[in-house]
Amino acid sequence: MNYKETIEYLYNVTPLFQNIGKDAYKEGLGNTIELDNYFNHPHKKFKTIHIAGTNGKGSCSHTIAAILQSAGYKTGLYTSPHLVDFSERIRVDGEPIEEEFVVKFVKDHKHFFEPLHPSFFELTTAMAFLYFAQKKVDVAVIEVGLGGRLDCTNIISPDLSIITNISLDHTQFLGTTLPAIAKEKAGIIKSNIPVIIGEYTDETKDVFSEKAKSVNAEIIFAQDNVLIENVTTNDNAHFVYQTKNIKDLYGELNGYYQIKNTNTILNAIKKLKDIGYKVNENNVREGFKNVCELTGLMGRWQKLEEKPTIICDTGHNIGGMKYITEQLSNMKYDKLHIVIGMVNDKDINGVMSLLPPNAQYYFTQASVKRALPANEIKNIGNNHGLKGNAYSNVNEALEAAKASASHNDLIFVGGSTFIVSDLIVLYKNHK
Repeated sequence: MNYKETIEYLYNVTPLFQNIGKDAYKEGLGNTIELDNYFNHPHKKFKTIHIAGTNGKGSCSHTIAAILQSAGYKTGLYTSPHLVDFSERIRVDGEPIEEEFVVKFVKDHKHFFEPLHPSFFELTTAMAFLYFAQKKVDVAVIEVGLGGRLDCTNIISPDLSIITNISLDHTQFLGTTLPAIAKEKAGIIKSNIPVIIGEYTDETKDVFSEKAKSVNAEIIFAQDNVLIENVTTNDNAHFVYQTKNIKDLYGELNGYYQIKNTNTILNAIKKLKDIGYKVNENNVREGFKNVCELTGLMGRWQKLEEKPTIICDTGHNIGGMKYITEQLSNMKYDKLHIVIGMVNDKDINGVMSLLPPNAQYYFTQASVKRALPANEIKNIGNNHGLKGNAYSNVNEALEAAKASASHNDLIFVGGSTFIVSDLIVLYKNHK
């Protein structure tokens, strides 16, 4: 099999969450432990940093990896889902995993894993850990796939754990209340390993505190340790932070939600330095300024075009959409156009209730099986007073938005990671 055939094989032989949702979720760490034993515990051959949370874990993972790379550490980065190609999930110093490694991994080991019937994520986590070990990384930043306690990344013993925040998402697996979800995410808090909590609510703080106390883990609430003194925007609408230790810290990522992510990251870097990581001010500046180039991050309040301005963002739940709608309301444009689609296991009504009624809508669907049909999302949108037409794919929706937009208008594309994925694939194919 070549690389393309190998990826298709993985999608077909292992259930892929982004395609089929809950049926791909395998509770428990049984398969993960069997795979880990088979590969001789590769995750024990390098240091790790473990990052969970409902929103922001991708941005935090990439930025911390960028800072560590800038400090001279050979840095692995494991994130999900991918936007364009599978290889984005597993990187070393920003470079995606080689296609040859993926092909050889499947060819050499399918005799073992096929009878196990692992999920796609279980198998790719094993692949990532083996790859990082073979590449002899100094440290790997590992993003949790789903939840924490039973996530297959949770076999690692990291130097630092980070939980960005908690909001209602994946409730079919993690629970229907914030404390229940917090309990699952708190499952990454381990004995004597410090943990940073980015944000908490009155309902979740005690959950984190009790778990940390039970395993003697130092807990730092970044929300109570604000290291940012002031935030302004420069001429490019990028954030410039005045922090307690660094003046004029330029942030490449400029969604509103990045301000809280930045405070979480700064607290994490402070703790990493406390435990012996060699990171200086210039490394932090470099990581924040060039995170996309250093790590390949895409889809976070990403500007794709001007006249009209086209912006996309992967925010896909109520927690993420609150920041997006606030930012949209504070931007200058003549008219707002919103291309939106969602997948069928999200709180569609909750998200729709947040969206501005004075925009023109282009309801569409992503090219994954879990995508909510465009007409269905249009009907839900109409029920919330959102006016617009349905389009069968992102390309058609975007073309319709561009056809009706003037130079001073804004087109926002989002609602789902997979809508943004289709959009970025579209742009890559047209370049």
